[in-house]
Amino acid sequence: MNGSAMTAAWPSWRPDDLGPHSVTYLDLPGGVRGVVAVDNLLLGPAIGGLRMTPDVTPGEVLRLARAMTLKNAAVGLPHGGAKAGIAAPDGLSPGRREALIRAFAVAIRDLTDYWPGPDMGTDETAMAWVYDEIGRAVGRPSALGGIPLDTLGATGFGLAVCTEVLQDADLLTIGRARVAVQGFGAVGRNVALSMHRRGATVVAVSERDGAVLNPDGLDVPKLADHQRGGQPLAEFPGGHALPRDDLLALDCDILVPATDAAERLLHERGVLVVPDIIANAGGVICAAGEAKGYTPSQAFADIAERMRTSTAAWLGRMQAGLTPREAALELARERLRDAASYRRSFAA
Repeated sequence: MNGSAMTAAWPSWRPDDLGPHSVTYLDLPGGVRGVVAVDNLLLGPAIGGLRMTPDVTPGEVLRLARAMTLKNAAVGLPHGGAKAGIAAPDGLSPGRREALIRAFAVAIRDLTDYWPGPDMGTDETAMAWVYDEIGRAVGRPSALGGIPLDTLGATGFGLAVCTEVLQDADLLTIGRARVAVQGFGAVGRNVALSMHRRGATVVAVSERDGAVLNPDGLDVPKLADHQRGGQPLAEFPGGHALPRDDLLALDCDILVPATDAAERLLHERGVLVVPDIIANAGGVICAAGEAKGYTPSQAFADIAERMRTSTAAWLGRMQAGLTPREAALELARERLRDAASYRRSFAA
């Protein structure tokens, strides 16, 4: 554990009644630093992704670990929250990348209450290496009994189920909805595909370098193939180029934002926002199912049930006068308080 790095983490995150349970700093080969934040274990062993980017910081990892605690609690999973980061430089050779991830796995061998999963900069192959070293990881390849979250679109499926609950509450009609999606990576792409399959009209999607718009609706499967071929979204022949951030100002019924700033802006404008700890929980529900040994069909059935239950419970709390974010946080914190009430107390 590196003392100076520990001190640097706390200005952006302070301990509170929920955690963190532990923060572990790692010295990996080649002078690369890593960090693991296990935020809370009230509900069970922690699940959270391994982020591998040059600029990942302890404060970022701590913040994301708390988000996992709240997300897992909000959807009723028997898991706490955690997150890990490796501040690896760009341009690693494949062999160097594998060596770093394997070294990370060996370093966390004794953190048995933490199950890593894929996140920014890691994938199912990375989780296969972790699993090979220590026998615990989620988001593994199917050959290792895993459920590839991004390949199957678990997060996108969960968000689509969430919109179905909103439709049942007469808050929208999916078949008449115009949808814009900020971000067209593994998650955003599957969100757009899921909404397209349910009859919604996806009018625009964006990526880091630009966006594409078709007011009459994009052919999302063809757009996905176009992107997989390495072509910029803005060059898709089935739409026209749009400055990236202009997507947020489009006239649409459903906007899927990729940033907290977008969520805050929408709320200030009076737009109903489903908080991220509810809307994008499909991926971690799937990961938790994998940890239990579920098949993909069992995991997706669990996503559907948990997303319906948690979205309905969230709507019920809003009807009691809470804001969307307050309602989601109260749902999560109530479940954490309930779990805490069963812990042994040493009070006199």
